Amino acid sequence: MFLTYIFIAVTVVVSYMAFNSPSLLDKLMMIPRKVYHYKEYHRLITSGFVHAGWMHLLFNMITFYSFGRVVEMIYLSYFGMTTGWLYFAGLYLGGIIVSDLPNLNKYKDSSYFSSLGASGGVAAVIFAMILYNPTGLIYLFFGLPLPSIIFGGLYLIYSSYYASGSNDGINHSAHLYGSLYGLAYTALTVPDVVPMFINQLQNGSFF
Repeated sequence: MFLTYIFIAVTVVVSYMAFNSPSLLDKLMMIPRKVYHYKEYHRLITSGFVHAGWMHLLFNMITFYSFGRVVEMIYLSYFGMTTGWLYFAGLYLGGIIVSDLPNLNKYKDSSYFSSLGASGGVAAVIFAMILYNPTGLIYLFFGLPLPSIIFGGLYLIYSSYYASGSNDGINHSAHLYGSLYGLAYTALTVPDVVPMFINQLQNGSFF
């Protein structure tokens, strides 16, 4: 759980600093035009460590805390400390990077588009957990329990739909591509997880 806590601590500190420094926020957030034309590639990662406000930050970090500790422990149990931490970092940071790539291509010439937040990395971790435990319950608002595989399917449908044409100010494509990355990355790094996933679906109880 060490790396989960480190990521959360760094994100909270950097986000707080950026809340009080517009110039710092401008240097760290994802601005496709500056990445593409000025080679400021650091933004693909640093954008995941700044947020639009306290609610945005708290929602992402609470969600990451809930799922990240378990997924990190799974990687450590498979690979040991050093390799396990490297794989877990690749899952989380890779999710942030991959979730930025579609907008990098789409808005590379835009003078107004920008995005920020850890949503891509958080989604990658959530979907890694779903692959490990598809029949486990995820508790939504008001304590409503939903099997993780059903939650994941609804989440992908929701993100895909809104990514195609929503104007609500939320980067839904980050959720979508972060989720898909989390599934692919986990299946590639832990080959046993796919047979385990199928076996749990065949033998598990959903409710």
